[in-house]
Amino acid sequence: MLSPAPDLANNWNFTELWVDPTSVPPYVLMLLGDDESNFCIFDPTEGYKIVFASSSYQEAKMWLLEDEYERVEGRLLMAEVV
Repeated sequence: MLSPAPDLANNWNFTELWVDPTSVPPYVLMLLGDDESNFCIFDPTEGYKIVFASSSYQEAKMWLLEDEYERVEGRLLMAEVV
């Protein structure tokens, strides 16, 4: 379910990288979340197009796991970047 999402590219709290380890090279997607419970999955190879949006981290995570993506260890926090 793709819902309208705020501009998370400029208003995010954290980001996670998820990879499909079965593709060569591994295919990468980015999960960004904000403090208002907006979560979007972006595809860097498609110009950072939103491929999934949700108001639940768990729902976004399940969407990735259904396609057998694996989370790259760690999380980048906005507070650490600024």
